[in-house]
Amino acid sequence: MTHTVVVSDPLPAKRVNEPITFTLEGEFHEPLWTARTREGRDVLCQKLAQAEAPGRTSFVTVLTFEGETELTLMGPATEADGITELPPVEQDAFIRLDTGYFDLEMCVGTAQGEGSSKWGLRHFRSIDEGIDLLPSGNNAIGGFYGPFFTPENGLINPPEHATVEIEVVERGPVLHHYRMHGTIPDGLLPELKDKSFVIDWWFTYGTPYFSRRYRVDDFQTVINGRAVTNKITVGDEFEGGQGELVFDRFAAYGGTRYREGDPYAEELANMVQESLQAPPSSNEKFEAFRSQLTDGIAGAHWDLYWRLFCIWEGALDEPMLRERLERVRTAAHIRADLPDRAWTIDEAPIDVSAVPDETIFPGPANKTAEFHSSTGRAMIWWTGVPSGAFQIVQRLQSGWVNWGSNGENECPELPVGTPIKTAYGQFADHWEQVAEQLEYPPVVSKRSSS
Repeated sequence: MTHTVVVSDPLPAKRVNEPITFTLEGEFHEPLWTARTREGRDVLCQKLAQAEAPGRTSFVTVLTFEGETELTLMGPATEADGITELPPVEQDAFIRLDTGYFDLEMCVGTAQGEGSSKWGLRHFRSIDEGIDLLPSGNNAIGGFYGPFFTPENGLINPPEHATVEIEVVERGPVLHHYRMHGTIPDGLLPELKDKSFVIDWWFTYGTPYFSRRYRVDDFQTVINGRAVTNKITVGDEFEGGQGELVFDRFAAYGGTRYREGDPYAEELANMVQESLQAPPSSNEKFEAFRSQLTDGIAGAHWDLYWRLFCIWEGALDEPMLRERLERVRTAAHIRADLPDRAWTIDEAPIDVSAVPDETIFPGPANKTAEFHSSTGRAMIWWTGVPSGAFQIVQRLQSGWVNWGSNGENECPELPVGTPIKTAYGQFADHWEQVAEQLEYPPVVSKRSSS
């Protein structure tokens, strides 16, 4: 019996190393198989360790094709090129991968409260370009923040104050699938205590994008005066060094609806300045923050703002922390909705570093991009359902760039469980086409004959 599946693309453009998963009747025991395309090209198939059901076997491969092709399973494979491991950079690295397209490092974190403590992807580059988008190791792709890790809850980002355990779900030449498990530290809000999270990551050989999905224990709270039920902020960070931006434009598919500036950040920075002007303190942690911010906070690592107001850091006692954060929130909530902060509708990409606070808050979208106007590099995100809002920062002075699925005043807007695909490469001039391919994968149908 031959086993053949048909792979059809709903879009006209060429696919490059697109991951294709298919299931066949029968039990195939060897871990690697060869399949032949309609055009006579052999491709490697990796058997998935987690079969769907007895008597059926699932495989994953990567295909470069256009329009439609067929895959016919030929027989077991013994040797193959594929994803390989590289020597790690960070001490807490779980694994560093050469996917054939990306060179990336996944870390478990150290929970020491520093930028270098973060779990997530702490180094990331395309192999062809060779430029690390996270060279210092003090930022990360893949953290999630609101509503747990916000000043409202007296915490900052979990990559700094939590660690993760990583489970290997699939590891082969075609696919690596990892599952992060973590516990969220308790903050000020009782309804957000005793919560855990799981994050799945998928990387495939030669593919110009990776996939992930976040799951969090059920929760409900109020942020920015709005009820928030099972919605989170996913945050991806990048760094170019002071005075350099790895991305200097933002665009949403179909045009960007946004408001400029970040009153919350301004009020938080003002409160940092007010706090630092206090007389010398016997609190060693507070004095340590004061010394780090002496040269000005505009060029400092943004997390220093937050850490001063983190209950876990202990720089301020809880009554003082609550009082100061309440003042920040009240002022910021009023300023955010003043009439002079009008919505802008723009078809052209946004030069974020040219607007107040080097920050914009775009409205709902499911396909977004940040890119560099001269080099052509672009990072593109597709979310399975639209996030209700975003926060985009391109801060030239510090070189910090951020993509976050939250609205103003740290209000999270991405439903838990939403699949996310993130592509990176020389895509600036056709990023919309790449985003469409992320949204509409090829369709697989089965054809078996004896």
